[in-house]
Amino acid sequence: MLDYLINLNLMKRIGLFIVFLLCMSLSNYAGQPAFVPTHSPNPWKDDYRDLSKMEKYLQWGTYNVHDPSCKKIGDNYYMYSTDAIFFDHRTEAGEKPKGFIQVRRSKDLVHWEFVGWAFPEIPKEAVEWVHTHADGRGATNIWAPFIIPYKDKFRLYYCVSAFGRKISYLGLAESDSPEGPWEQKGYVVKTNEESVMNAIDPTVIVDNQTGKWQMIYGSYFGGLFCVELNPETGHTMQPDDKGQVVARRANYRKDNLEAPDILYNPDLKKYFLFVSYDPLMTTYNVRAGRSEYPDKDFKDFFGKEMKDTVNIFPILTAPYQFDNHPGWAGTGHCGVFSDEKGNYFMAHQGRLSPQNQLMVLHVRQMFFTSGGWPVVSPERYAGSQPIHFKSIDLAGEWEIIRIFEPVAERQLEAGQVLPGEGNLNANEKNTSFHILFSKGGKIDEKNGKWSFTEKKQLLNLTLNGEKIKNLIVFAGHDWENETETVLFTGLDSRGRSVWGKRIK
Repeated sequence: MLDYLINLNLMKRIGLFIVFLLCMSLSNYAGQPAFVPTHSPNPWKDDYRDLSKMEKYLQWGTYNVHDPSCKKIGDNYYMYSTDAIFFDHRTEAGEKPKGFIQVRRSKDLVHWEFVGWAFPEIPKEAVEWVHTHADGRGATNIWAPFIIPYKDKFRLYYCVSAFGRKISYLGLAESDSPEGPWEQKGYVVKTNEESVMNAIDPTVIVDNQTGKWQMIYGSYFGGLFCVELNPETGHTMQPDDKGQVVARRANYRKDNLEAPDILYNPDLKKYFLFVSYDPLMTTYNVRAGRSEYPDKDFKDFFGKEMKDTVNIFPILTAPYQFDNHPGWAGTGHCGVFSDEKGNYFMAHQGRLSPQNQLMVLHVRQMFFTSGGWPVVSPERYAGSQPIHFKSIDLAGEWEIIRIFEPVAERQLEAGQVLPGEGNLNANEKNTSFHILFSKGGKIDEKNGKWSFTEKKQLLNLTLNGEKIKNLIVFAGHDWENETETVLFTGLDSRGRSVWGKRIK
């Protein structure tokens, strides 16, 4: 009996000691320092003037990127883009490789290898079509390639045009490999001055329900059109069919619309059509609409038809400038894609301000809000690992950008800025402001408040009386300050993007 009492007393003491340790552990956890931004060098620099000449083409991993299209193929992401080169150093090539449609590959979406060019020349049939209808002009480059696999083949769509005119040739090439060589398969759509539309900027999607192939293409001339393709050939189902309009703007010569890409979200069971507005060198910006179908009925944030002539929302990207950086213009012509884990990304060009001539690849994580709309990260993707943040991790100084549509009235030609007007005006760039999140849920003590749902990683803000709900919080790379930090993205009640990053 005595032994039993001794053992019972010992067990109680051990139990109390375990409870004490657990309490200490919880106390230590609660007292752990909150997350703070940590130094992390950028993967590459933004100014590549010293690498821009043709002899340095193998170092163009993220440089000279314009109109990108990206797909995960095997272990690699492959990216195809318009063969735009800073200051057009093509004439300096000499014996160096040169061609049309730039090709890159990457395993991590951060480090890109320049593979080379898809075509050694512009297809003769395309040149003949454009020159015949444009008095011998145009057809000096290949624009906006788009790749899609089919069975054991890869199909590469592209366009050749006369700038500022509806004289265009949208062609198709096939290969057994995403790296070529490519066999030309002729035209898919051809347009001339009598056409309603313009045969450029192709994107293709397969209907999730019917298996039908749909191609969306077009520009400010007449709008964006959708035409059904024959999966077996990659050409239009009906010869010379040009399809029906799916998106347009009112004053098409001035209010530019182009660069469609489309993506299906199986969780939301909707197709999302991404388009670019305004001049590519300056106020280029990305908008989106959605539909239950890949070929019609796309509506915007307010339920307006994209084929109506209103300006649509949400607006996802636009020229912006965080502190400690000259900023970006031309943040448009996007390619949207996902990986095998269901993570979504957007790739687009960014033009380094203030001259807006250097073209740098931007890859951004893309998310879908609780309301079912796409939004993108305020920062370029750099391979940051996911972190589940606590409320205390958000306390600190934040830099915020509100993404608004351009308000300046410009005199444009063919939807683009006139020569000599390639810089942004003062009111065309979205700049940042700073606020302080206190631990008590206040912002700057009196100007607002914030709250955070740890389970869903969603942030709510009240700024000067305006409520901004369900902002998505995640870990990312701060390129301007070279740190790993906390980011957020989302939409306000008017369909404008709201971006934030914790800087202290």
